[in-house]
Amino acid sequence: MALDRGAGVLLHPSSLPGGGGIGDLGDSATRFVDYLDKADLKYWQMLPLGPINSSGSPYQALSSFAGNTFLISLELLVEEGFLTETDAIGYKSESVSRVDYKAVREFKIKRFKIAFDNFTRNKSKFLEVDREFEKYKRDNSDWLKDFALFVAIKSKNGEKAWWEWDDKDLSLYEEKAIAKAREDFAVEIELESWLQYIFSKQWAGIKKKANDKGILIIGDLPIYTAHDSADVWAEREFFEVDPETGEALLMAGAPPDYFCEDGQLWGNPIYKWKLMEADGYKWWMRRIRANLLLTNIVRIDHFRGFEAYWQVKSGEETAKNGKWVAGPGKGFFSVVQKEFEGEIENELPFIAEDLGVITPEVEALRDDINLPGMKILQFAFCDGANMYRPHSYDKNCVVYTGTHDNDTSQGWYKAEGIDYQHMDWDTIQRERDLCRRYIGIDGGNIHWDLIKLAMASAADVAVFPVQDILGLGNEARMNRPGVGEGNWRWRMTSEQFENLDVGYICEMNRLYDRGRRDVEEKS
Repeated sequence: MALDRGAGVLLHPSSLPGGGGIGDLGDSATRFVDYLDKADLKYWQMLPLGPINSSGSPYQALSSFAGNTFLISLELLVEEGFLTETDAIGYKSESVSRVDYKAVREFKIKRFKIAFDNFTRNKSKFLEVDREFEKYKRDNSDWLKDFALFVAIKSKNGEKAWWEWDDKDLSLYEEKAIAKAREDFAVEIELESWLQYIFSKQWAGIKKKANDKGILIIGDLPIYTAHDSADVWAEREFFEVDPETGEALLMAGAPPDYFCEDGQLWGNPIYKWKLMEADGYKWWMRRIRANLLLTNIVRIDHFRGFEAYWQVKSGEETAKNGKWVAGPGKGFFSVVQKEFEGEIENELPFIAEDLGVITPEVEALRDDINLPGMKILQFAFCDGANMYRPHSYDKNCVVYTGTHDNDTSQGWYKAEGIDYQHMDWDTIQRERDLCRRYIGIDGGNIHWDLIKLAMASAADVAVFPVQDILGLGNEARMNRPGVGEGNWRWRMTSEQFENLDVGYICEMNRLYDRGRRDVEEKS
């Protein structure tokens, strides 16, 4: 699809400031939309919005359809009468700039139970909410019933993965055991269903506010589903898992690359693509529809896996010993196009994450369906990386200073983190020298220099992480690929939020024809 020329910010809602230990869909999200509007930005890009596991990774969600209920705003629950102001306070943490997922879970679940209890005890007071809730359950029954049960059983089993549950009949989704569990966990199922309804309602408010201001939401759809998810548990016939043990027989990953010399072993089970094709990709069509309800545009993570994917056998400790296997290809996207004909305008509203080992076949697939690809400025100064340098860009792409998998621009330029200890220092210095010569800078304000380079490029869309607007270093990095702990925790402080630049970004939008047309009226 052809995206309107513009610029945007990459920021996951969990990284917003505020109380409760994690960013949420309340006041800070509303104010961030206002910030985007004032800065004349057209796009808000974020990471997947699905329910997280204990690591906090949005790319290992417990469901491909559900929302992350820890993003629910307690303040909005107070406004609607489900909580008192006293109920919503009390979170304690050693840091306001890092998410403590364990503490957030304990704090918010207690408040959620109070809110739900107030709702169920006073339904006469919340008649409209009750009607909306019942409709939500009906409209989403194809995934909600199983997901809510999955969450209840998982909690009962100390959050263990489903193949480790005490009751093997429940692990194997045995029909009689599942029917009994639906009765035994009826209250817990209703609670999780209600929280999903609340999440969808609060999120719809943020999306509407953004869209009403002409700001589009760019979401993120991981190609793979987490092994420990309601999807694999309840519909394992579509995944390469052992039907008796639940073990992933064939795992997804990526070969050795710029990020990881051992490659990346994600552990997600591979799809049974042939079976899905025979079924008309119905599961995928439901998944894409759910994502498009939440966002305006979807970045397809690991797009190259649709052309060919890296497959690793069970038992391997790294991704080195994998192999490439042909993916579903253009036929898959033809089915998507047909499924959504009449619902979307002309072309598929997708961005292809085409990073990593990209072959001419992957590029041909991307171009055949006319999807914009991605360009990363931090890659532009490596040897032989001309495709990432702005002078080589086609219009139909999205340029980033860096993504959630990259260091911040300051962190990258200074190369002070542990990520760089294994790298040759002469190579690092040569890349930084090329960067300075290419842009014509001294490197003193590298974050602004890269943002300006992205804005001035031919790329239809320029996106930069909020950390780069703030000029933050390695300490603010969101994710380190291949590192299992400590990721996804960075948060913007209230002080940093208040100091976000408006004027310079607005001026660059005007200079490089990226602003919305009513900018003069707002200034």
